[in-house]
Amino acid sequence: MALSQSIFSTLTSRRLDNASFPLQSSAFRSHSLSTRFKKTRSSVTINCAIPQNDNKTETPIELRYPAFPTVMDINQIREILPHRFPFLLVDRVIEYNPGESAVAIKNVTINDNFFPGHFPERPIMPGVLMVEAMAQVGGLVMLQPEVGGSKQNFFFAGIDKVRFRKPVVAGDTLVMRMTLIKLQKRFGIAKMEGKAYVGGDVVCEGEFLMATGSE
Repeated sequence: MALSQSIFSTLTSRRLDNASFPLQSSAFRSHSLSTRFKKTRSSVTINCAIPQNDNKTETPIELRYPAFPTVMDINQIREILPHRFPFLLVDRVIEYNPGESAVAIKNVTINDNFFPGHFPERPIMPGVLMVEAMAQVGGLVMLQPEVGGSKQNFFFAGIDKVRFRKPVVAGDTLVMRMTLIKLQKRFGIAKMEGKAYVGGDVVCEGEFLMATGSE
């Protein structure tokens, strides 16, 4: 009887052990599947990221920078200034405040007649011509009814505190601002402040004296 109970206990234990293995195996598989699912979800999240667009449409360089405005064109300038080729050194007026100030440009090109001699190997605009160009812009301010100047009796009378900061070379656009700071109509003397720029940098500056008269 004792032997029968021992055999029964042994068989029962083996059955329970055999029954536990599938449970453990099922739990292990469930944990494994869960882990794989988490990894798969993680990888899907990474793969679904929005790709960067490397082919962005950029504005062509020729359309990025607007042209200078035209307040006075070359024909209007010629009606005011008595200068002519090769000494008319103002191409366009881009801002004008009657009796106060003017901003104009000079397009410096290799075709300017002073470059063959100044200098053949390194074309640089002569400083005296920068001063002359600025004085002509001053003339556009002075030769107006608001100031009372006359091109029959108008002279560049003097300069003071002139400084040249950087060379101006062929291909540059010289932007010149002339501002009237003092006017003595009784004596026909005007004092102006001038600055010239290339690409936003000051290349020349100084004070100018103009002598005006009447017809």
